[in-house]
Amino acid sequence: MGGKADQQRFEALWREHRGIVFKVAGVYARGAEERLDLAQEIGAQLWRSFAAFDERRAKFSTWLYRIALNVAISHLRRAGGEAVRFEPLDDAHLETIAGEPAVEPDERLDALYAFIGELDALNRALILLYLEDRSYAEIAEVLGISATNVATKINRIKTRLRGRMTAAATTGA
Repeated sequence: MGGKADQQRFEALWREHRGIVFKVAGVYARGAEERLDLAQEIGAQLWRSFAAFDERRAKFSTWLYRIALNVAISHLRRAGGEAVRFEPLDDAHLETIAGEPAVEPDERLDALYAFIGELDALNRALILLYLEDRSYAEIAEVLGISATNVATKINRIKTRLRGRMTAAATTGA
């Protein structure tokens, strides 16, 4: 395949799957400007790596997630590691992710985003993929862990989240 054909193929796949990039950037970056910078950094790395993409070995979305998460985790480490505080997503970002107007945010959604922001990089990636309705097998493939490990980690995260939400409901906070 030649250069122009590669570029056209990449652009078509990018248009179809770019929402994934913005979702990953939204989970790993603070503020609208940083999210856009991270999305651009991910896009550039995807293009640089595109020649190595082999559709016989992985779906494009799986390959994209793998690269996007690696770039995002590296970005997070450069920005100060896991101690980076979470900033709630703004309405414009939610519209970019969903491709449709954002609805009025509710407190439970804000609490969920805050909870996700407090997770370590691996668990943040895991829950992002889970919320995207990816199968345990696909999550395992993207993250390089077993499907059993995915199930265990997701159950632990759900338990922590349930505890947090129950405590918030009880205290009214």
